Amino acid sequence: MIISLLTLLLAVAGFMWGKLRSDLVALMALVVLAISGIVTTQEALSGFSNPIVIMMIGLFVVGGAIFNTGLAKKLGASLVKLGGGNPTRLFLVVVLATGLIGGFVSNTGTVALMLPIVVSMAAASGTSASRLLMPLAFASSMGGMLTLIGTPPNLVIAEVWEEAGHTPLTMFSFLPAGVICLVAGTLLLIPLSRVLDRKPRNDDNGAGKRRSLEDIVAEYGLNDDLWRVTVPASSPIAGLTLGNLALRKNYELDVLELRTGEQSRRLIKNITQEAPTAGSTVDPGATLFVRGPEAGVRLFAKDYGLELDMKPEESRRNLRFYDIGVAEIVPMPDSPLLKKTIAQLDFRNRFNVNILGVRRKGEYITDNLASLTVTKNDVLLVQGTWQAIDALSADTSRWVVLGQPLSEAAKVTLDYKAPIAAIIMAAMIVMLVIDVIPAVMTVIIAAIAMVLTGCFRSVGDAYKTINWESVVLIGAMMPMSFALEKTGVSEAVSAALVNWLGGLGPHWLLAGLYFTTSLMTLFISNTATAVLMAPIALQSAVAYGVSPLPFLFAVTLGASLCFASPFSTPPNALVMSAGQYTFSDYLKVGAPAQVILGILMIFVLPLLFPF
Repeated sequence: MIISLLTLLLAVAGFMWGKLRSDLVALMALVVLAISGIVTTQEALSGFSNPIVIMMIGLFVVGGAIFNTGLAKKLGASLVKLGGGNPTRLFLVVVLATGLIGGFVSNTGTVALMLPIVVSMAAASGTSASRLLMPLAFASSMGGMLTLIGTPPNLVIAEVWEEAGHTPLTMFSFLPAGVICLVAGTLLLIPLSRVLDRKPRNDDNGAGKRRSLEDIVAEYGLNDDLWRVTVPASSPIAGLTLGNLALRKNYELDVLELRTGEQSRRLIKNITQEAPTAGSTVDPGATLFVRGPEAGVRLFAKDYGLELDMKPEESRRNLRFYDIGVAEIVPMPDSPLLKKTIAQLDFRNRFNVNILGVRRKGEYITDNLASLTVTKNDVLLVQGTWQAIDALSADTSRWVVLGQPLSEAAKVTLDYKAPIAAIIMAAMIVMLVIDVIPAVMTVIIAAIAMVLTGCFRSVGDAYKTINWESVVLIGAMMPMSFALEKTGVSEAVSAALVNWLGGLGPHWLLAGLYFTTSLMTLFISNTATAVLMAPIALQSAVAYGVSPLPFLFAVTLGASLCFASPFSTPPNALVMSAGQYTFSDYLKVGAPAQVILGILMIFVLPLLFPF
């Protein structure tokens, strides 16, 4: 027992110290418990196979897909409109919407779905995401009190109540207590969350901030005379190569992009892009993005029966970087590129990229490039697949590639996949509500579906969305419950408190049960705590000759409304990294909210469910 308590106290001290990563502290505590023999190796590692931990991994992938397809940005924009530009109103929209969803979907699932949406919304509105994310986690737990299925502890006390011979609790037996929790908690979090209102950490200062792809395109003026033409199946150029068309010679036009699949009306749409070459084939239904004079593009469209988009401003916004991208390269002072013309460099055949422009002494040159000689201090703008551009980075003897091409590619949203991501997300929510198959399997299926339908560029991109610090933190802390139960700490603490308060009256016993449960949930999963405390609550009420219902509700509230620690519930851990929180942040905001809500519910529960 002493080793278990000492390990727990040292782990808490490590979390509060903050000099070591929280997942490392949790792993160190896990190793101590295993080496000391308090838990077996199998028990020590069991947290990493726990359904909650596996579900967290799947939900990170689902959330990443919501981000990657731009769906989070769209949903966030809708929330911003509801907020009307008022920070407090925006806060209320986020917390109340999360709470209502949390009544029907697991709190972990609710936070994983809402997290990318809220981050995008905060960026769009200029609000600090750190002020919203911790309340988001708390709201999901408060919302779980609205219904029978909202949180596992509700199911635990419902089962104990029914096994004792009472009428089963219904879906909305929890609604009165849940509404009071959600409303009171929201009002509490409005002032408490102000301490979290901080500017996000940013490694780039104003001078060193990298330009976006859109910035580069604008600087070189690639959009200034950009036109979009679509090739109908009846057009005579369908099936020909760009080299056959001689667009530069006949129409003074340059093709910047060849895109296919955009005209498809299928739900699962696959858009492919190609950096144009003389050998590129123009398929029926393809879209060409060309630069040049309006007279030239009109004549080109007329000669070949093409559909010309005559809304230049709209067309300019359609230059996308799904498969192909742009980057700047700077030749080294002794590079063999110098004193050669662009045509002589032959980048297309040698490196599979096109040179679209040259930046020279503050000027941007994009016309008649073939005869332009590369000089010292020139910067070349190249276009090609992201892989081809990244391959250029390896050759540091001849040039330097500015920026990180693959990192830039990862920032490009696959917005044409947003509808399928929305359908998968909606289907997952429905399956979680109706509970036909285990929740963890529902989430895994949704994560796999996001990958298979192309909501990520690769499986590797899906893995990158997983916050392993949060996963390891929860997985490593779960065996702590085994240690506390096996050594008798949990039972000794709960029994002693009940015996001590038993003679003071039912309200004091109610308070003791609530705060004992609340304290234990800081270190043990809320479900395990509810399983341990519910029978004690039932037996105590029977001994008093009063109704067990308010005591059972005190247990589920104490187990669910646990805000003072990042590892007490998975939602708290999920938002820790994204909100840039420390352990002390949870103490500053979560602990007061937890205590005040507890005191409130001690007086409210006997009114809702008389002794």
